[in-house]
Amino acid sequence: MITSINISHVWVFDQDEALDFYVGTLGLEVSADMEFGGAMRWLTVRPKGATDREILLEKVAPPSVDPESVGKIRDVITKGASGFAVGFVTTDANALFADLKAKGVEITEEPTKQFYGTDFGIRDPFGNRIRFVEPAKPSP
Repeated sequence: MITSINISHVWVFDQDEALDFYVGTLGLEVSADMEFGGAMRWLTVRPKGATDREILLEKVAPPSVDPESVGKIRDVITKGASGFAVGFVTTDANALFADLKAKGVEITEEPTKQFYGTDFGIRDPFGNRIRFVEPAKPSP
């Protein structure tokens, strides 16, 4: 029986640039940063204090993908055509939006009130689409 998700991945083209964006700009923390014999870097991030889920910032390169597929994957990500890569929960969508906009992050959708809460979208430096939601407060 599957009971939860502990890791997912986001394709990136440069792991140092990804680290700067996901940690420096979004405010996540590094949960692991290890080299595997020079063939692969295992770099994961997570919301500060979280212990149940991580995001692997996976480089679009061998050994993760075959050399012939690298260009195709990069094209899809750059165009933002791969669907949204990750969705985050926030306690204040409008404040987070203002902070990210002030930092020059590419905005794809401004905060919009929905039945499930307020959400907005951005793109990371590689083209991955990211969503943020402030869940609606339950009615009394």
